Amino acid sequence: MKDFKFDRTAFKIQTFEEADAANIFDKETPYAERLRQAYYLISLAYGFSMSEQPKLDRKYFIIKKLGK
Repeated sequence: MKDFKFDRTAFKIQTFEEADAANIFDKETPYAERLRQAYYLISLAYGFSMSEQPKLDRKYFIIKKLGK
């Protein structure tokens, strides 16, 4: 197994003001844009493209009615 080292160049120490200015999800950003950006990051993390989305495997998800 390969040992991974912490990459100290990926992040930098910031003040609260600098970190707040770098935040792209501020209060003025609409929820639709926040969701679009989040979905883009999820697609990068799981390795699928936005145009070819994975299909839901229906054999693992079943809807049942509660009660009688």
